[in-house]
Amino acid sequence: QVQLVESGGGLVQPGGSLRLSCAASGIIFSEYVMGWYRQAPGKQRELVATYTTAGTTMYGASVQGRFTIYKDNPKNTVYLQMNSLNPEDTTVYYCRAALLLTYWGQGTQVTVSS
Repeated sequence: QVQLVESGGGLVQPGGSLRLSCAASGIIFSEYVMGWYRQAPGKQRELVATYTTAGTTMYGASVQGRFTIYKDNPKNTVYLQMNSLNPEDTTVYYCRAALLLTYWGQGTQVTVSS
């Protein structure tokens, strides 16, 4: 079965950094479009960063220039490096794998607070 397991979330002070990881299993990782989304309570899930079908990367406007998505195909893992975090980045972050079907991880909480 397909599993996407996120890790790396936690509590960080404003201006700090975190790196999220998403380890995938049950899929041919290199064929899937991998991305990161986030969802705050009562709000729609929004794009944070994703690879495109062309292999390029795309970012949400609020994280552009601060976050970086990258992946390690041999490790079946996609990462999200988050720098210059601010309290508005506080929410649950989800990993997504998409091809013909879409799979989601269980989410990892990121809290930015002093």
